Amino acid sequence: MNVFHNILTSLLMSFSMLWDVLWPLILGFALSGVVQAVVSHAKMAETLGDDSPKSVALATLFGIASSSCSYAAIALARSIFRKGASFTNAMVFELSSTNLVIELGIILWVFMGWQFVSAEFLGGIIMVIFLALIFRFTLSRKLIKEARRQAEKGLIGKMEGHAGMDMSLTEGTLWSRLLSKKGFTTISHYFIMDIASIWIDILIGFGIAGILAVFVPQSFWQAFFFTNNPTLAYIEGPLVGPLVAMLSFVCSVGNIPLAAVLWKGGISFGGVVSFIFADLIVLPILNIYRKYYGFKMMAYILVTFYVTMAAAGYIIEFLFSLLHIIPTNRNVVMISQGISWNYTSILNIIFLIIAAILTIRFLRTGGPAMLKMMEMDPKDMEDCCKV
Repeated sequence: MNVFHNILTSLLMSFSMLWDVLWPLILGFALSGVVQAVVSHAKMAETLGDDSPKSVALATLFGIASSSCSYAAIALARSIFRKGASFTNAMVFELSSTNLVIELGIILWVFMGWQFVSAEFLGGIIMVIFLALIFRFTLSRKLIKEARRQAEKGLIGKMEGHAGMDMSLTEGTLWSRLLSKKGFTTISHYFIMDIASIWIDILIGFGIAGILAVFVPQSFWQAFFFTNNPTLAYIEGPLVGPLVAMLSFVCSVGNIPLAAVLWKGGISFGGVVSFIFADLIVLPILNIYRKYYGFKMMAYILVTFYVTMAAAGYIIEFLFSLLHIIPTNRNVVMISQGISWNYTSILNIIFLIIAAILTIRFLRTGGPAMLKMMEMDPKDMEDCCKV
């Protein structure tokens, strides 16, 4: 009976957490759709052929603009690599499009506070710089050639069709594109497809968070994260954060509720940052790297990403400690407050109406047919995603 009660409690807690961040999720996906409507995938690859600081900066900006789920991001990174972008810029683009994006920042702000948003974006920039430097000095031309030969085989990973859909509008002024009927259609398509690509990860993330919050006692987390020894906690956090993420199998926005549970449990501030970054080295994605670039490059990506994630976590912890802005309250309200009639519920209703409007537009403009193409090989759908 206690087990049944705990399961019910965990489900209710998962739904409560999802309800509390529903409007930020919808807002983030809508804003992401607006940005993607005016950013061309083809033009990205044309400007990312070398590893100069300017190109790395552009890859970062393009990644931020091309918000994606982790699977679509790595598929799109391979696509621009095959079209001429350097491997460094492809990886920087991939990192930025999953960890420096609008919806992630909004969810972090609502769920955990502005300090975590600041840490995530500053840590993302630090990781981009470190990654570019490490690649410059350790990535051999031979390994890049092997990776390119493997990439040209075009082996299917996940969300290939979604990554291959370039529906961006290029004619007219920015506002004329966004305010046109075609712009509205494009935004609605990106909105629904982004949700379709990530909803499973979101549900899994909230589900696991609810289970951990109910079934794992606080004493376990405190012992695991050495909360009674600040020095050990500081050393362990950024090292263990990515490892926990790898085993959780949860990607992108879905790992934010897990990060909240870990923070409540006692993981260090830097450990939370490195955990959130690690959505790009979870086990299913490592297997896709193996298909895309070969085993050697997969191992290289794993090591370099892990090192830069941990390093970013340590630096963020050090800088925020100096500034005395690391939160001291570990009681994450989203995990314990439950559902109530407040401003969150009102905002959820408003944004659910907006989501409904975008969904209706999507359904009336060929959207369902496009959903079927999300797992297709882009070569089979070149003419299928015009709006």
